[in-house]
Amino acid sequence: MKKILVTGGAGFLGSHLCRRLVHEKHDVICVDNFFTGDKSNIQDLMDHSNFELIRHDVTFPLYLEVDEIYNLACPASPIHYQFDPVQTTKTSVHGAINMLGLAKRTGAKIFQASTSEVYGDPSIHPQTEDYWGNVNPIGIRSCYDEGKRCAETLFFDYWRQHKLQIKVARIFNTYGPHMHPNDGRVVSNFIVQALQNHNISIYGDGTQTRSFCYVDDLIEGFVSLMNTEDHITGPINLGNPVEFTILELAEKVIELTESKSMIEHLP
Repeated sequence: MKKILVTGGAGFLGSHLCRRLVHEKHDVICVDNFFTGDKSNIQDLMDHSNFELIRHDVTFPLYLEVDEIYNLACPASPIHYQFDPVQTTKTSVHGAINMLGLAKRTGAKIFQASTSEVYGDPSIHPQTEDYWGNVNPIGIRSCYDEGKRCAETLFFDYWRQHKLQIKVARIFNTYGPHMHPNDGRVVSNFIVQALQNHNISIYGDGTQTRSFCYVDDLIEGFVSLMNTEDHITGPINLGNPVEFTILELAEKVIELTESKSMIEHLP
């Protein structure tokens, strides 16, 4: 049994990770400030003796004794991270500094949930981990993109300077239970529209493609990466390599929900 800290543990991905680790009999400490996380996501874990919940903002130091840290704390959808962009940047940067400091003090192995957004508006496709990206440092999404890029910088500098055991994963589109219904991303948008029998909005002709990774597969990737040998740091892209058109996604959602929704093409 390990003592494992999961920041952002009441969020979409964090709640699934906590559940996986609890069921593996680890002692799990879930930390969340509930900006986008929700207690309902982890309600089923509250009665487990090896699960503990702490309300805390990672922009402030945290003093615990742990063996591993999964740093997932940060709003991930544009609607949420643009609501308070300064706080978003602080969560990524100050949060990383605080969690890396905790890992340094305790000797814990630490995992960073980074993002495909570190590639910005990429000029190559698909993106490989050695691509440095094409990022706008002053745009409305920069609080998230650059915050996550700076967090990666901090992780690798702590690895080089302090010999920390780090693991960095870049997350691509993921879907599954506990997604926020109003997070503004395409899977949840289409499902909500279909369940309400509203027209499903597609911008353009729908031939643009995306890949969608199911949450259980992503969490398997997290745990597998964390359990690799110390010299394997990442960054590792985690996602589904198979692409689908947005039109295919809309048609699949209508089929599975048995919705009366029609597809509406917008500029």
